[in-house]
Amino acid sequence: MKLLMKIVFSSILVMFLSHFIKGVYIENFTTSIIVAVVLGLLNIFVKPILVLFTLPVTVFTLGLFLLVINAILILLCAKIVGGFRVDSFFTALIFSIVLSLLQSIMYGLLKEDKK
Repeated sequence: MKLLMKIVFSSILVMFLSHFIKGVYIENFTTSIIVAVVLGLLNIFVKPILVLFTLPVTVFTLGLFLLVINAILILLCAKIVGGFRVDSFFTALIFSIVLSLLQSIMYGLLKEDKK
């Protein structure tokens, strides 16, 4: 149930951000759900491989290169999902930063208290 709530909240955030960040376009809410699922899958399967291959650069930049990897994943998602478009790398970078921050806040609110 928690996974389903995370997907729904992520898709709402993606739809919300597409209205406020110029250069990010989403056709409808169904597309935003697909984007949320595809981004989740890319983060699970592709991101660790990219992080491993770029580890020296990531260490040299003190972790800031992870922002570039996130932007690349957003652009890859835009290529995979029809109805989702990101105009430039800089737009994908801004989108990924804001989406990550908002997701962290939302997931923090969803976190259950463990006693």
